[in-house]
Amino acid sequence: MTADQRSAACQKALDAVDGERVAELCAALVDIASPTGEEAPLAEWIAGELRRGGIDSRTQPIDDLQANAVARIGDPGDGPDLLLYAPIDTLTTGNPDEDLPWVGRELAAHAVPVAQRHGNRVTGLGAHNPKGHVACVMAALEAIAAADVPLTGRVLAGFGAGGMPTNARHDSGRRNTGQGVGASFMLEQGVWADAAIIAKSGWAVSWEEVGLAWIDVNVHGIHTYVGARNRLPYDNPIVAAGRVAAFLDAWFERYAARHAAGLVEPQGVVAAARAGWWRMAAVVPALAKLRVDLRLAPGQSPLDAKRELDAALDELRDGDDPVDVDTELVLAIPGSHTDPGHWIATSAIAAWESVTGRQHQPITATSGATDANILRNRGLPTVRIGLPKVDDGRRELDFAAGMNTVDVGALELLTRHLVTTAVDVCTRTRDELTGADT
Repeated sequence: MTADQRSAACQKALDAVDGERVAELCAALVDIASPTGEEAPLAEWIAGELRRGGIDSRTQPIDDLQANAVARIGDPGDGPDLLLYAPIDTLTTGNPDEDLPWVGRELAAHAVPVAQRHGNRVTGLGAHNPKGHVACVMAALEAIAAADVPLTGRVLAGFGAGGMPTNARHDSGRRNTGQGVGASFMLEQGVWADAAIIAKSGWAVSWEEVGLAWIDVNVHGIHTYVGARNRLPYDNPIVAAGRVAAFLDAWFERYAARHAAGLVEPQGVVAAARAGWWRMAAVVPALAKLRVDLRLAPGQSPLDAKRELDAALDELRDGDDPVDVDTELVLAIPGSHTDPGHWIATSAIAAWESVTGRQHQPITATSGATDANILRNRGLPTVRIGLPKVDDGRRELDFAAGMNTVDVGALELLTRHLVTTAVDVCTRTRDELTGADT
């Protein structure tokens, strides 16, 4: 295919992109609840909706409650297989019994799985992340199929369950329902490609991102009774855990500065605390646990990060008022990197510049982890591109509102980017692309 033919094919597919159709898809996705571990109904809807448009699609069950959806257009040839990927589960559930009081005193209207349209915005649980991104991948596939682009390879779409950074919400019979389980299962079960694009937040092309380590910090004390506090040895681990949490919160800033490089600046937080008997306030426990999420730079070993945190705690262990504290690594997903000279990166950047009319500028100091780590660490060169966060005219919305609010114009723009990249890549031969690598 000549450059002029490729440009004409791309324009025909872009002409098939309709912002209102993407918004319609986004709203329909929001209306189907998909908390982590219970994504099967949404996966079935996605596959069915794409089939109605004549696209080869199916669900990929993981268990009775959890499933992926996969789709494809084109036939195997001398061109590449490109995977467009988006996770489908929401970070919170929209169920007040599970979400409150941890997300606030009440559930905001945007935090429930009911889509609302307010002018040029769609709101509802996951409207931006992940469901806006899912809508863009679906709409991109529909547009390429409608334009009947003469592909040399295949455009695959993967809609993965369990993409959020969570373990199982309840005893569902499986503990590994999050942390990229759908992406991993998808690859294991034969959905493979030469390269991938993951649609997740951030309106710039990214070729690397942080990983994560969950570390339990165990603070030890003495089990005792309130009535004997003044007579027996007293060492309350809950009080000491407060000191540990404050120490770590300050240490995380130094950690981030030390490991900032490339596009990333890995952060850390104390995310949860657990101690004592809620039913029995008369006694002090012998243990308080803090759970830390410590982000990892690409190439950084989870064990090295754990050892770095553990060494920092020596300041508390050896101080004038020593704390008995130890650590345990409980979860680890390494960060990952794709060569920015790889054809998937150069094509995605060229597409960004084409649809925006501006020179591409990557986003730096990032600390968000996605299923891109699963894809890259399994061997798929992967870039990330996503929707910009909505602002109120002065600044970005807060975290929860930003996850659940999306701009219709942004939905169309991301769809156009995915179409442009997919057509550019999948109308070439693999040899052409390999020759383009630097």
